[in-house]
Amino acid sequence: MSQPEDFPFQIEDIVQMLNLNIRRRMTNGVYVDCPFCGDNRGKMNVDYIKNVWRCNYCGECGGMLSLYAKLNGVNNSIAYRQICNAISNGYDISEHQIKKSKKDLKKVPQALLADNRVIHNTFSKLLTMLTLSEKHRNHLKEKRGLSDEQIKYLGYKSTPPFYNGRLLVDHLIANGCTVEGVPGFYKRNGKWTINFTSNTSGILLPVRGIDGLIHGFQIRLDMPIKNKNDVSDKEGTKYIWLSSSGKYMGTSSGSPVHFVGNPFSRTVYVTEGILKSDIAHCLMNRTFIAIPGANNTAKLDLLFAILAQNGTQLIIEAHDMDKYRNEQIEKGASKIFLISKKYGMECRRLIWNPNYKGIDDWQLALRQKQNMKKGENTNINVQQSSNQVKQCYRIYQLALDTGTVDFAFGGIKMLHKAGYEQPPADLYQLVYDGVLSCDNGDEKNKRLKQIFEKYQDELPDEYLGRSISPSDILELYDEEKREYYYVDKSGFYPVKFLPMLAKALNQSRK
Repeated sequence: MSQPEDFPFQIEDIVQMLNLNIRRRMTNGVYVDCPFCGDNRGKMNVDYIKNVWRCNYCGECGGMLSLYAKLNGVNNSIAYRQICNAISNGYDISEHQIKKSKKDLKKVPQALLADNRVIHNTFSKLLTMLTLSEKHRNHLKEKRGLSDEQIKYLGYKSTPPFYNGRLLVDHLIANGCTVEGVPGFYKRNGKWTINFTSNTSGILLPVRGIDGLIHGFQIRLDMPIKNKNDVSDKEGTKYIWLSSSGKYMGTSSGSPVHFVGNPFSRTVYVTEGILKSDIAHCLMNRTFIAIPGANNTAKLDLLFAILAQNGTQLIIEAHDMDKYRNEQIEKGASKIFLISKKYGMECRRLIWNPNYKGIDDWQLALRQKQNMKKGENTNINVQQSSNQVKQCYRIYQLALDTGTVDFAFGGIKMLHKAGYEQPPADLYQLVYDGVLSCDNGDEKNKRLKQIFEKYQDELPDEYLGRSISPSDILELYDEEKREYYYVDKSGFYPVKFLPMLAKALNQSRK
């Protein structure tokens, strides 16, 4: 078969032929919605120069022919013939929205990535020139639970005004810092500058390696980036890398892995997201690794090899709880298990109260509850009502030991979006059958709330389920009737449920 440069088409032609949704255009390519995992945030990069593609969310990647082949379930040879046939039968490349061919594209010169110590020195000096705004400090303290001391320890700063970029770079160079090959720096009109813009203002998060050096920065954006066609309730992209890839003499961030804690810890947690790992580290006093995406696990290989040599024995996978309904996150979690096993380390999955998506949210909620308990007046006497009755109830939860369920821990709308009018009982298991003491006049909604609150973070020893959360089913019953309610964040929805189809509980709570 011909070499790629001799093909009568280029990868941009295949993008158009497959009608991939282009989100962003770059100098040498585009970002499109991934047709493999279905993510619609423009995470798939298509490089027009190298004729390659990769989804930064699900990890699927390949060359020009494989993009067509994988989507159509054929091999590369058949893909080549089908593409050629499509072109010869009227698919006119000259009519593409993407007008430029590969020969017309100019490859923008890029700088080689500098040595880690050079990058660390430049970034460290940059941090001394920046401040943290009160707005950002208040967010980190009030919303994320960090103290001033912890914020200083983590090195967070606010991004500077975009018009100060060249001034900052001039100061860095004057102080002996190297900017060539450092992510985020590039040349414009013959002078070095840095890629801070008005649209990417936010909190600058240092990304450190196990060596303690700063390898890069992420920015938590003040205004998440949303595409024009996004639905109104979609949050948008909240985190981006400080990068100058595609700009003249620019450098990619390389998406480094973040490490915070003790390099010789016997137990190390792995999660997704730099800020999340930093907060969890401060709240739990545990060692954390943060990968930039659930499937961006390639750089864990070398890091796990170092940890194994340092004496680490246990890796704890702590991805967000939506791993139970998102196959791509589950796929990335499985890779962590395989790499751990490769280096002789045990790997366990961390499960927490599903009402909190991330480990940082969960730990912050626990801290707040502890503080509330300390402030409670323990001398208040609560009088028991003499008109007490017994309410029998059962709790059903999704059986997630065999895979993901696309509405797991989601509300009633997510259940319906998944195609179910009523909860499918065959996906559930009975985890508890108990009796609640309550006042005779209590409404059902109040009784349901009591059951919900009883099984949150501090679970009774005899209870084998998870903390009650959305997607669970609560049954209220007596000798005459049974009623079933679907748990949602906004309340309890009456549903039809067939308990005889539910599975037997075969696993105890860990």
